[in-house]
Amino acid sequence: MSQEWTAELRTEEGKGASRRLRHAGKVPAIIYGGDVEAKSIALKSNEIERALKLDADLYNTVLTLKGAGDAENCIIKDLQRHPASGFITHIDFQRASDKAIVVKRVPLKFKGKEASPGVKIGGLMSFMQTTVEVSCLAKDLPTAIEVDVSGLEAGTNLRLSQLTLPKGVQLTALTHGNTDYDQAVVGINKVKR
Repeated sequence: MSQEWTAELRTEEGKGASRRLRHAGKVPAIIYGGDVEAKSIALKSNEIERALKLDADLYNTVLTLKGAGDAENCIIKDLQRHPASGFITHIDFQRASDKAIVVKRVPLKFKGKEASPGVKIGGLMSFMQTTVEVSCLAKDLPTAIEVDVSGLEAGTNLRLSQLTLPKGVQLTALTHGNTDYDQAVVGINKVKR
């Protein structure tokens, strides 16, 4: 899924210029990565806030930024918010080419909790991880990874190596070659009687 956002080039940089942009209802941002120099841009704050509220998957979606020179395919690498108001104060975009590997945190979506035999007999399901770090090409970046827990028995865990990943996606924790990184994602405690 791709989405288009309109951006404008920033000519002024620095704290004062960023503050003036925010007062004008815009969000300062930067595009970096690839073999091209970083580019400072500004986006309309209300459009960005609305888009992110309507679609949480945008954090892991390839976006097309137009209006600031050539159109650029990017992903949101970092997003800073004001600590009190929650408004977006700055966005970092990473260029997403078809050949470059992207490393990003992706949420886990658990399904089948009610059908799990361990939960049915009274076990309590514990979620050890709600996101995982993946590496893949930008076109293969999943918005979320589904985890089916419907077969979990009481006293068992589901580990990173047991997750079903989309084609072309790797868990960075498992690329270290050490089984210590194969951590539990979700588990059900034993039922005490």
